[in-house]
Parts: sequence; C-alpha cells; structure tokens
Amino acid sequence: MSGLAKKLEVVANVAIIVVALFLGVILLQMFVLSPRNAGQPEIAAGTKVSLDEVQWEKSKQTLVLALAVGCGFCTESAPFYQQLVKETANKSDVQLIAVLPQEIGEARQYLDSLKVSIKEVRQHPLSSLNVVGTPTLILVNNKGEVTDSWIGRLQADEEAEVLKRLR
Repeated sequence: MSGLAKKLEVVANVAIIVVALFLGVILLQMFVLSPRNAGQPEIAAGTKVSLDEVQWEKSKQTLVLALAVGCGFCTESAPFYQQLVKETANKSDVQLIAVLPQEIGEARQYLDSLKVSIKEVRQHPLSSLNVVGTPTLILVNNKGEVTDSWIGRLQADEEAEVLKRLR
C-alpha cells in the first residue's frame, strides 16, 4: 500500500503543477500579453452620437467624457480632465461635454469633488452611446460623428494624443 500511496502523491503533485502552470499562462495572457482594452470594443469612427439637444455644429470638435460616479479610473484620471478643461477653455472650436448615467446634481457634485469644471453635464444612459466601460472619451466632429475614442484610464502618450487632436 505504501508504494501505491507514493504513486498517488506524485500524480497529485504533478497535476497540481500542471494546473498552476495552466492558470499562470492564462493570467499572463490576460493581463500582460493582451492588447490594451482587449474585449472592450472601441466606438467605430463615423458612428452618429445621439445626445438630445447637443448642437454639434457649434464647434469643430466635441469631446464627450463618458464617466460614472464611483468609477475608480475616472477619479484617477481627474488631473488629466482638469488639464483638458484648462487647455480648451479659450477655444471656441472645441467643446467638452460630460455624460454620466447619474442625476445631473449628483454628477455635478462628483465632478466638483474632482475639481473638473465642465460647463455642460448631461444625464444619459452610457449604453446608448455604445460605451461599455468608464471612463470613455469620444471625439465627435461638427456633424455628430465619432472621429476617435479612448477607453479606460489613459497612459501619458494617449493623453498627449487626445490633447494633440484637440489643438
């Protein structure tokens, strides 16, 4: 019996090692090797954005910030949003709109807590904008069509790209 017990122990140990390696490969693929935002489809360029009463033609470009109260990545991105507000403050050809699913009062309070003073704040279901995760930035032309989008907390080079696109 002792020989059989040792063989079972060896087989069990080998099985544990194989399963651990398998799970390690899956985690490595999900978090290290996968492209950024894998599984989160970008919003296709040319898609019409439907936001009631927005006058797209008012500006050459509109940057829609799709956020949510309590979104950790939104909160972490506040310094970049403050920079966006500052960089676009004196530009008549660029407008910023914050869209949140929460009531406008709650949304404004959240933005105020982040020190992000965006004039136009809208309550709107994010799913109707094809937003699957927050934060999402949607760059829209003067015809109300998406020209680009960024999903999630942006890296420094992506933030620079957004700012460059607004110049």
